[in-house]
Amino acid sequence: AMPEADADALREKTALLGGYTTGALVAAMMSVGVRLGLYEALRGAGPSTSDTLAQATGYQERWLREWLRGQAAAGVLEYEGDGKFALPAASAALLADPTSLVSMEAMVASIPDRLALVPRVEESFRTGLGFSVDDRGAAAARGIDGLFANWHRQELLTSALPLLSGVEERLIAGAVVADVGCGSGVALVEMAKAFPRSEFHGFDVSQQMLTIARRNATQAGLANATFYHLRETSIPDDQRFALVLTFDCLHDMTNPHETASAIRSSLQPDGTWFIADIDSRPTFEENLRDNPRAAGSYAISVLACLASALSEPGGAGYGTLGLPEPVMRELVLEAGFSEFRRLELSGLGSAFYEARL
Repeated sequence: AMPEADADALREKTALLGGYTTGALVAAMMSVGVRLGLYEALRGAGPSTSDTLAQATGYQERWLREWLRGQAAAGVLEYEGDGKFALPAASAALLADPTSLVSMEAMVASIPDRLALVPRVEESFRTGLGFSVDDRGAAAARGIDGLFANWHRQELLTSALPLLSGVEERLIAGAVVADVGCGSGVALVEMAKAFPRSEFHGFDVSQQMLTIARRNATQAGLANATFYHLRETSIPDDQRFALVLTFDCLHDMTNPHETASAIRSSLQPDGTWFIADIDSRPTFEENLRDNPRAAGSYAISVLACLASALSEPGGAGYGTLGLPEPVMRELVLEAGFSEFRRLELSGLGSAFYEARL
């Protein structure tokens, strides 16, 4: 029989598990706030009552009152007394500023969609087979789009590209570029706008992401960005690309080793492969000890990354924290690259690498 938990241990675990349970419920209410634009309405409005918020938004006062009280109790909002609630500047940066690099809006908005996958995940535990981004519904594509867009718009051209030796000059002069696992195409669109003499090719397995990508390119009025579905078009193996990007997608792939080999065959002899992937510690023990994101990363993995990486029989199944630097180095060198270095760059919990033939 299992030994009885002593009173102190029980109290400690009750606080811990109760905290997670409460957190899930509060996060659900935060997602309501993001999805209905409530934080946005409170931003810059000064202390507001449920009545003034109802007038500003058109939503029902009684529901807003309960939501405001709960958010104040959770510490997301501040209660100013007299039925008035305020959105502090720090909460506004995280929840009511879509251009902020620290914005959590996309992540928070996607919580109900992620939790809706739990029955699907239970099935995966039985069968071993995961599910793709497109299997997760249109909301998944929108959520992923929101997670990375700001960094790509604000940091890619200014902070990242200058670190790649000789790449900017080539893009200014005119080069052919591929983004493999391009998602909603934000990175490619930003580069295509900045380097009109170069041509940009985006590849992805998600039809829904590609639809968003094509729309983004059309809205930007671009003639030098084209997108391809990887089920219909494979990565060309004629050494045409001066630069290939893979951003936060290798760990999600069912066969990243095959992709790495395909990228090698698609690159010019003096080309560059620019990789971003989740910044993970080399071992589970180190993630357990030193990685404050570990608990969330393993959860997201089961709901998204591992599910995607096991969405086909025999999938590699790396999962969110499965490609730390030593494993990534091995994957890249095994594909026939001779140079691999980590770049001094951070963002979105990613590590960045440059590989050359």
